[in-house]
Amino acid sequence: MPENMQQDPFEDRFAAALRDTGHSIHTDDPAALVAGGRVRGRRAQLLRRTAVLGGAAGVALVGVGGALLLPGGSSDPRRTSAAASSASPGSSSAGASSSSSAGPASGDGAFSGDDILRSLKALLPEGTFSEETAQGTDSPLPPTAHVVFDDGEGAAAIGLSLGRVEPGSEQARQVTTCPDKTQVDHDGCTSDRLPDGSLLMLFQGYEYPDRRVETKWWNAELVTPEGQHVSLSEWNAPAEKDAPVSRPKPPLSVEKLKEVVTADVWRRVVDAMPESRKPSVTPEAPPAGMPGKTIADTLAGLLPEGLKVITEGGQDSGYAYLVVNDGKGASLVQINVQPGMGDLAREIFGGAETLPNGTLITVGEQPGEKGGEGVVMWTVDTLRPDGLRVVISAFNAPAQHEAATRDTPALTLAQLREIALSTRWDAGA
Repeated sequence: MPENMQQDPFEDRFAAALRDTGHSIHTDDPAALVAGGRVRGRRAQLLRRTAVLGGAAGVALVGVGGALLLPGGSSDPRRTSAAASSASPGSSSAGASSSSSAGPASGDGAFSGDDILRSLKALLPEGTFSEETAQGTDSPLPPTAHVVFDDGEGAAAIGLSLGRVEPGSEQARQVTTCPDKTQVDHDGCTSDRLPDGSLLMLFQGYEYPDRRVETKWWNAELVTPEGQHVSLSEWNAPAEKDAPVSRPKPPLSVEKLKEVVTADVWRRVVDAMPESRKPSVTPEAPPAGMPGKTIADTLAGLLPEGLKVITEGGQDSGYAYLVVNDGKGASLVQINVQPGMGDLAREIFGGAETLPNGTLITVGEQPGEKGGEGVVMWTVDTLRPDGLRVVISAFNAPAQHEAATRDTPALTLAQLREIALSTRWDAGA
């Protein structure tokens, strides 16, 4: 089995896109660039965990979930912890007056990192603060804030990031859409339109998709009709990773998350961002893939006889999954169909089998990657000469984070290969 079969099929493409984007960004504060990127990356991580390989909204929305998904948790991006440094670390108590969040201390309309920290702390319950960092609207990066908050029941990290998305865009919809529970294990999620037209998602999940550590991650995402984007995250530990769980759950209830993320001050902070920084920097979007519903229907039509489809799902473009049962237990089958992937030929398909028509193909068997006990994943990855990539995986469980329900997946590797090489994908791409 080629070594690259142990990696996420789209991880290298995503990393290359990030490198290309990074070359065009210059800053005199590399530490701030890294820290700010961790904050903004947090939402992208969930998107990759949810969307699963593909998507026409751009690299930041490339999907994930399984070996077919972008790294769950890394880029998996979405690391929000330390924002860049404009405030000095310190400790203070909550309960500041409401005027502390009324506006910037400076007279020019800009919000400093201290202004943002003061506003965030005023909105939180009574408690103490430490490890405070923030950057304001005068930073080359979007505004962020990070604190470790303790209400007497245990220290908890809280992270805030602010920016803009195009109102009504695919990105705005994606960041406020709850993940599919087949792909992302979570305890609860709601996505609603508020009376003022804003979209709000409230998510209660886990930092680690495989639940190897019980670090909870709760997240609120708000996108206003004007495109102001507010992202607020909290954990039941003093850091999102590599810190012991310090309390049973994060300190802010879902209702309090909503109250903080919808505070008017954040909209004013976004409005104070320099005009040149308001549009998001978005890498060139990959070619649009086949609609997810079409992929699911095509996959169902290519299944061997005797398999019953229990559930199906996916995303708008490029990805779909089916949960099937042949009478021996439920089995997840997921597939990504995406054009314009010819640049992966050398990087991902080195040493792959080459068919007479020039199609590259790799086949692999490996353990599941989301923590489900006894889960195995069988994958066939193909790349046509015209750049169309079809990747299909099958599991011996109805979801990667659930325990195996059978010894092997419902589809054999030979059957997966036949489906991946079907000319019906070429016709619909």
